[in-house]
Amino acid sequence: MDPTQAAGDKVVPIKITVLRGNNLRGNKSDSLLNFVRAEFNGVALGDSQKLEASADQAVGYNFSFSFECSEAAHTLDDVAHRPVILTVIEILPKEKKQKEDKTAVLGQAVVDLIPLLQGQCSFTMTILLNPTPGSAVEGAALEGSNKPSLDVSVQVPEPLLLDTQLSDSNLLKVTVETAFCVPEVWNPASGSVPASTYVAALQVPLIAEKEQVLLFSNGLLKLGGEKEATCRLKRWPLGPMLAPGAQFMHGSSIEAEPIEQEDGELTGIEEREFRLEAETTKKRVSWDTERRCFLDASGAACLTRRIGESRLWPVEFMRSQQTGAAKGAKAGKTPAEDDSQISFHGVAYVDMAPLLYPGAKRIRGAYRVYPFYDVDVLAKAKRTVSVLRENAKAGANQGKGRTNSSLGSCKAAPSKVFDVGHKGAKEPKEPPKKPGTQVKPATTESVIDLEPQVNVEGQMYADARTYVIIEIALEKSLVPKRPPEELAKRVMELIPLRPPLPRRPAGAERAVQEYHSQIASVAGQLLEQYQQLFGAAFLPGAKPLDPGTQEQRKTLLLGELNYTGKYFAFKEQMKYSVVRIVREKMLRTEAFTDPEQLQAFLSQLYVFLVDEMHKALNKTLSEEAQETPPQPLLDCSQLRHFAREAQLNGDYQLAAQYYQEKLTRDHSDPCNWFDYGTFYMLTSDYVKADECFRHAISIQQAHQPSLLMCGILSEMGGRYTEAETFFEGATCLDPTSVVAWTLFGLYYQGQDNSIQAEMAFLEASKQLRANLTLASPPCTPAPQAAAHVDTAVETLAKEEKEVAVCESAAKTDGGEKEGDRMSVDSSQSSMGSRQGEGSKAPADPESAAAHNAPPLRLTTTIYMVTVEFLLENNALQMAQRALAQELLCPEGGLSSSYHQALARLQLLRQDYSSAESSLQEALNDSFQNPNVWAFYGHLHYLTGNHNEAQKCYERTLDFVNDASDTHPLYLRLGSLYLRKGMFEKAKVTYLRACKGSPSCLTWLGLGIACFRLGELTEAEDALTEANTLNNGNPEVWAYLSLVSLQTGRRLEAEQSYKYVIKLNLQNESILKEIEELQKLVGFGNPCF
Repeated sequence: MDPTQAAGDKVVPIKITVLRGNNLRGNKSDSLLNFVRAEFNGVALGDSQKLEASADQAVGYNFSFSFECSEAAHTLDDVAHRPVILTVIEILPKEKKQKEDKTAVLGQAVVDLIPLLQGQCSFTMTILLNPTPGSAVEGAALEGSNKPSLDVSVQVPEPLLLDTQLSDSNLLKVTVETAFCVPEVWNPASGSVPASTYVAALQVPLIAEKEQVLLFSNGLLKLGGEKEATCRLKRWPLGPMLAPGAQFMHGSSIEAEPIEQEDGELTGIEEREFRLEAETTKKRVSWDTERRCFLDASGAACLTRRIGESRLWPVEFMRSQQTGAAKGAKAGKTPAEDDSQISFHGVAYVDMAPLLYPGAKRIRGAYRVYPFYDVDVLAKAKRTVSVLRENAKAGANQGKGRTNSSLGSCKAAPSKVFDVGHKGAKEPKEPPKKPGTQVKPATTESVIDLEPQVNVEGQMYADARTYVIIEIALEKSLVPKRPPEELAKRVMELIPLRPPLPRRPAGAERAVQEYHSQIASVAGQLLEQYQQLFGAAFLPGAKPLDPGTQEQRKTLLLGELNYTGKYFAFKEQMKYSVVRIVREKMLRTEAFTDPEQLQAFLSQLYVFLVDEMHKALNKTLSEEAQETPPQPLLDCSQLRHFAREAQLNGDYQLAAQYYQEKLTRDHSDPCNWFDYGTFYMLTSDYVKADECFRHAISIQQAHQPSLLMCGILSEMGGRYTEAETFFEGATCLDPTSVVAWTLFGLYYQGQDNSIQAEMAFLEASKQLRANLTLASPPCTPAPQAAAHVDTAVETLAKEEKEVAVCESAAKTDGGEKEGDRMSVDSSQSSMGSRQGEGSKAPADPESAAAHNAPPLRLTTTIYMVTVEFLLENNALQMAQRALAQELLCPEGGLSSSYHQALARLQLLRQDYSSAESSLQEALNDSFQNPNVWAFYGHLHYLTGNHNEAQKCYERTLDFVNDASDTHPLYLRLGSLYLRKGMFEKAKVTYLRACKGSPSCLTWLGLGIACFRLGELTEAEDALTEANTLNNGNPEVWAYLSLVSLQTGRRLEAEQSYKYVIKLNLQNESILKEIEELQKLVGFGNPCF
């Protein structure tokens, strides 16, 4: 067979065999005479032979029957949604004068054929026999575990679908569950109230050529008073069954899930109480019916295309009174067949766009029911016809021209119609209607063609706030999601993993290690020589060496070494390592002119070499573990702190020096490369920044911050494929990252991919809420500029409403048209990127209590969390885009945090006038925010308005809560105090800075304040600490020189002054002060 042949062109017989019946009982005797009747798709497939068996004894039917699966007869879609119905019928014993046999239905069983569409060619199953009311089988089913059942096998000679067709096809499952808060005028059927039919209709493209309509006509009106069961079975799309239990799909149930995890509308906290009341006390119409639809490759592609063209799909609702039943019409007919008017015409708009999210297979949610108006449907869903209206027209035309009133055989309708609420909808052998049941043409036309200006009955849906819960699921996602392995492979192709480089010692450390290795080598050779001379004494049984002759053996060994020349060879071997120690450890490269200095140096060198020799010999001859080398004075976190401090002061050269020192400490740490890359982002050297981030990824492929920054730089450089790979890799690496999902959404938004952008933003919102739920909120929230997830502490208001786009696409006035926008009503946006099945309802009471508890309220949005990350890492262009989205976010807008982040961005860009306006707006919203006042102080400081800067800094420190970053505040306020001669305040300020985040500058400021106050001892201690942290600061050496001059220490004063000159101090006032003090005391300058 041609692999490209359509599935519908094949004719495949499906053979079903009823093997046996188990635990069957008769109605009137211990023996049981019965047979099995088979039916599929409204067509009788035959009866088994009549068999007699005793009660509870297995009945071996071995009854085989078959039907053909083809496009002409029973289609693949029929196999998907219609089961084989097996009815077990008992033949009752004949009574006196009884001519014909009487029968009684014991029960019915259904055989699900869906495994045939999943590639199986045969399967055997035991299915439950659902008893009819009052039968003996019903009593057996209630007694215990031995329930009546049938053993059935299904076989096909070849697969219904080829491998290519199986991989390209899909299975769509549409479930209409329950409509709550229906109009109060609806009442159950009674003597004065006629029976009504409640219908839901949805149009879907099962094949590429045309769309088909699904009708759910078996709605059941229920009064309020109790909630629906949390786990109830779904129903087959069949009409009334003889055995009520046979209408349920065993193995497929409706599972409750948290409201905040639903798709659709009514997910906010303000609707929570309303839904709880509606689902408990209000009237509702329950369908609980699932319709499976088989989609071939063209149908799946058409479904994807249609969702892309219009994300909102209408699901229509109506109620019709079965007035025709009083005139002799058959029960169970559809509203069109019974001449029912389209009354209470409503429509719900289901947002199908989440099904286009990568990997998404299911959406489920509550959707409001609005009055039906053609203009609204055209504007929102881009549909020009009403499904129910066309269905009624088709039924009316059939009633006029043909006696066959089967809705499934209607050819006048533009789409094939499936009634999933009535068993006989496709049965071709239905008897003709009586003349009294014919449809009146004039009445039908007036109902269909003349639409009232105001849908009064439909308006009742809006007044009652009716909503319906609908689930749409797919067996395979329409847009496949790339697996993590593929993403990791792509990242590795872009940035190959580099093996870690071995740590190699350098400088003085390497010279000492070389000396140790030479000592070990010489010691080994000496031991070999000693063994050659005196080895016989170490043999077993030999006479041991006499301790008294030790000196003789030593003399003999030295003589042997001198005689063989090994002594001089050892000296030459050690010479090179000793020279390296002198040059790199002792830092002596020039000859000595003073014999005393030479002798002192030789003594020092000898002592050092002997000590190191002992260490080397102990390591060589001892099995003890080596000592852990001492840790360096400064760790990488301190170096990073010093580098950020240098960036704050605009000293980029010093900042680069600190970052390079970090890399020297640990070249294989990706965080060090990442910090270096963020520094280049600040200096706008994006090429070097990209190199640093890629180097970090080459060291550790799972370094998420570097992946995000590489994605940002790739997008800035126009390398969009690489950017998508980096962003998707980051989200796959940490699916709970709010920043990664938000940046992914911003990328898709830049590519005009609104559906993917919405998916990413909704996932970010979900993770933001989930992180808050898991985290324990602190007692006092941290007053940060843009609070992170773990600092938000209030309860959730309305978090996930339309984070992708903020336009409403579900207006009820019908005047606003959507056009090409992909926006949707904010209440329809929820987390739609759930993969496969959703979460289940909590089983235990504690979990249920947690489920019913209100969610947390966010004090931030996904955009502000992302802006904090971007500003922290100097990605200013992407930060501006995120701030623009914050304006469109319903939970965001022109808030204090927005203005504060915008001012921070403008300060980094040195746009001081705009930053001042933003900070003023922030102060208007939050006058007591210490962060705003701190940034206001930075603005005044950078613009030279030192008086205002001092006032802002002092106000910030007076607040009860501290600013998020007090280090620059202390530094700049302390410097202002020093400029104004307020040394006591400067001392206190710098002391607080040294306690919180010590650095060279904080200790220097403290030292200067103490020096000016005449506290020379404290000044020297502070300056010594500053010099320990950074011995390359000339100002520290200058004040050390001043302290030494005032305390009369000539050597220290001259040494400090040498470093002042060597490091090229630029502060002329301090240089002048030093020179005047040198002249006063008469020393301090070696040039005197």
